Amino acid sequence: MTAATATRPVNRPATVLFASLAGTTIEFFDFYTYANAAVLVFPKLFFPASDAVAATMQSLVTFALAFLARPFGSALFGHFGDRIGRKATLVAALLTMGISTVVIGLLPTYADIGMWAPVLLALCRFGQGLGLGGEWGGAVLLATENAPPSRRAWYGMFPQLGAPIGFFLSSGVFLLLSQTLSDREFFAYGWRIPFLASALLVLVGLYVRLTLTETPAFRDVLDRNERVRVPALTVFREHRRPLVLGTFLAVATFVVFYIMTVFTMSWGTSALHYSRKELLLLQLFAVVFFGLTIPLSAVLADRRGARMAMIVVSVLIAAFGLFIKPLFGSGHLTLVTVFMVLGLSLTGLTYGPLGTLLSELFPASVRYTGSSLSFNLAGILGASLAPYIAMTLATSHGLQYVGYYLSASALLSLGALLLTEKTPAGAALR
Repeated sequence: MTAATATRPVNRPATVLFASLAGTTIEFFDFYTYANAAVLVFPKLFFPASDAVAATMQSLVTFALAFLARPFGSALFGHFGDRIGRKATLVAALLTMGISTVVIGLLPTYADIGMWAPVLLALCRFGQGLGLGGEWGGAVLLATENAPPSRRAWYGMFPQLGAPIGFFLSSGVFLLLSQTLSDREFFAYGWRIPFLASALLVLVGLYVRLTLTETPAFRDVLDRNERVRVPALTVFREHRRPLVLGTFLAVATFVVFYIMTVFTMSWGTSALHYSRKELLLLQLFAVVFFGLTIPLSAVLADRRGARMAMIVVSVLIAAFGLFIKPLFGSGHLTLVTVFMVLGLSLTGLTYGPLGTLLSELFPASVRYTGSSLSFNLAGILGASLAPYIAMTLATSHGLQYVGYYLSASALLSLGALLLTEKTPAGAALR
């Protein structure tokens, strides 16, 4: 055993971190490209209706569909990730997401094929969710299971950085297209460019991941013959408490992010009458703070523990919810900018330690499945309907109720965090 261990190939830290970052960047670029299109493009081209608000709401339902698909992706890819390994499963997840995204860029619109257009769009969106359901957990494990014990949170935040980078790239492409193309050109063909361009990014991600070897934790599972026959069943049967708590502690992370991105874009361009360009520029500026606060959160998590870091941020998010109306609803660009920066900074602070914390809740034999299921079940509760709920609350009751919704989700996550057992950072990963 000692000789075999000594001759095992070791992944270089820089390669591991780049592979985990590159993969999630591609996945989130694809995912946010759809989010932008769901607000700016699909209501006009795939969901024609006399009422623009109704068309937008229908488009947001397909946006939510991916979150319903993600737990299935968690179970499917998690099964193979815990049975045959992290590397091969991550390659398959990336291909699933990438192919679904490219096909969206090739779809005919409602004017071309009628009701088949939204049906095919929904199927591709389901494919996106399936791929991302398997991607996130594997990328986090790729990083944390190769990390030194004292730097679990630092390594674990690299996959999380894919979210702001992917968002920045996606919004940047949409902004560039808005500036260089007329509205007629944008809706005729320009919106397809980001979806088709993701094919190049997928090739880069595949190349990097194919150079990796298995993580030490999974090789140890093989050595000890600890693989379980059906990981998803084992998680539900033997690890229900961490699964439930992991799901609820992540809810606020999703709610705050999708309110700050999808809802603000939809409400800002409709009710507040900002232009598409103005909102994209504002989001691009604010998402920089999202990216900067993720490394900051990792440093705090390595010093104080991922659980404690998320407890503090959940309290701050609950307080922030009370300021949505006076800031975002003010109509003053300066206050709206402050709102966007604060909201996305809090998103980074809660998102950074999340992967490390969820991976610590499960043993290595079911870690891929357990952490992925928790993350993606939280996506259903906290993200799939967040833009829809927020739009409904804002339209029928006012912006302050969107804030109450956010505060309530933060208190729910806080309760789950307080019930989660306190463990030394990375203890479950050793």
